Amino acid sequence: MDANHSALNARKQQATPRGVGVMCQWYAEKAENATIWDKDGNEYIDFAGGIAVLNTGHRHPKVIAAVTEQLTKFTHTAYQVTPYESYVSLAERINERAPIAGQAKTAFFTTGAEAVENAVKIARSYTGRHGIITFGNGFHGRSFMTMAMTGKTAPYKRDFGVMPGGVFHARYPVASKGISVDAAIESVENIFSEDVSAHDVAAIVLEPVQGEGGFNVVPAEFLKRLRAICDQHGILLIADEVQTGFARTGKLFAMDHYETKADLITMAKSLGGGFPISGVVGRIDVMDAPNPGGLGGTYAGNPIAVAAAHAVIDAIEEEKLCERANVLGAELVTALKQIQAETTIVNDIRALGSMVAVEVENADIAKAVQTFAMQKGLLLLTCGKNGNVIRFLYPLTIPTEQFRQALDILKQGFDSLALPATVGAQTAEQSA
Repeated sequence: MDANHSALNARKQQATPRGVGVMCQWYAEKAENATIWDKDGNEYIDFAGGIAVLNTGHRHPKVIAAVTEQLTKFTHTAYQVTPYESYVSLAERINERAPIAGQAKTAFFTTGAEAVENAVKIARSYTGRHGIITFGNGFHGRSFMTMAMTGKTAPYKRDFGVMPGGVFHARYPVASKGISVDAAIESVENIFSEDVSAHDVAAIVLEPVQGEGGFNVVPAEFLKRLRAICDQHGILLIADEVQTGFARTGKLFAMDHYETKADLITMAKSLGGGFPISGVVGRIDVMDAPNPGGLGGTYAGNPIAVAAAHAVIDAIEEEKLCERANVLGAELVTALKQIQAETTIVNDIRALGSMVAVEVENADIAKAVQTFAMQKGLLLLTCGKNGNVIRFLYPLTIPTEQFRQALDILKQGFDSLALPATVGAQTAEQSA
C-alpha cells in the first residue's frame, strides 16, 4: 500500500469509529462515469456504483449542469417552510411513471431508510394498525425501525439491543434455497395464526429483488398471491425499490416487470445520481392519510438533490438506459454462464436487467475474486446471507469497451482460483 494511503488509513482509525466499515484501503480523488481514480492516480472500473446510487454514472453531465444551475438560485429553504416548484414537478413526474394503480402522490425525503420509515408511518396512519411483515434476508436500512424490518442480524442489528416491536419476518421465496412460493405464502399465514392477527397488520413490505440479501428475484406468482392476501385482509403492499429503482432492472421500477401493483413504493439511491434524496409514491388516498406535519424533514426534498433527480430522469429516458440495462445485463449473464460451465464453484446466477449477481460456493471464494479484481482495477461488491454472492452495480452509462474489459478481469479472477469442471468431475469419480 502506498505511504500516502497508509497515512490516511492511520488518520481514519484515529478520527472515525470502527463501526463504519470501509472496504477499500485507498482513497478516491476523482471520478467520471464508470471510472474512479485514487490519490495516486490508480484507475478503477466501478462496478459498485456507490452501492447502486450511480445508475447514471459519476458526474453525469446532465446532473452536473442541473445542480450547477440550482446553486445559482438557492440551496435550501426547507420545503415545508418555503416550497419550490421543482419539488412539485418532480413529484408529478414520479406520479406519472410509478406503477401504482390509479392516481398517485409522492413525498420526498433524504435517505432510503427515511423513505421506508415514512412508508410505515403512512401505512399505519391509513390502516390504523401497527403490524409490519417483512422477509428474511431483506434489507431496509440502519435506523431502528428499518433495522427491525431487516431480515439479517449481523452486522446490522447485532449489539444494538431490542428492536421496535410489531415487525414479523416471513420467508422470501427462493427456489434455489428450497423455499417455494407455497412455503413462503404459508410462512405469511403462520404469522397471522401465531404472531399477529391479519386485522392488526398495516403492511407487508418486500424488495422485488433483494439487494443485500443476494439479488433474489421475487416470482410473479408470489406477488400475485401476496396481493390477494393484502386485499382480503385490508393490508397495504409496499415495494421497497431503494436499490432496484431507476433503470437498474431494465425498467424504471422493478415493479414494472409485474402485473401486480403495490400500494406504496419507496425509492432513493439512483434517483439522485449521487445526491441524497429519497421518496415514497403511492395511492392518493393512502398518501393523504397522515395529517399536515406528520411527514417531512429539514432536508427532505432538498432543492439541489431535486434538481439532480430531474436530470437523472431526463438521462434515463433520453439515453434509453432501461434498454441499455437489458443489453449489458444479458452480456454479463452470458459471461457468467461461461464461467459456470468451466468451473465447479458457481452455484447460481440471478438477474433482472442489470441487477445481476453470481452465487459461489462460499464467502472465501467471493472474497478471493473480489480481491483479485481490485488488484486488477475492478471494484466489486459482495452480498448475501453468507457473503458468497458477488453483485454487479456498474453505471448503465459505462462504455462498452470498458464494460468488456471488466468482464475480462472478472473471468481472470475466477480462472485464478477455480477448479476446472472436468477436473472436479474426475476428482469426484475417484473419491467415489
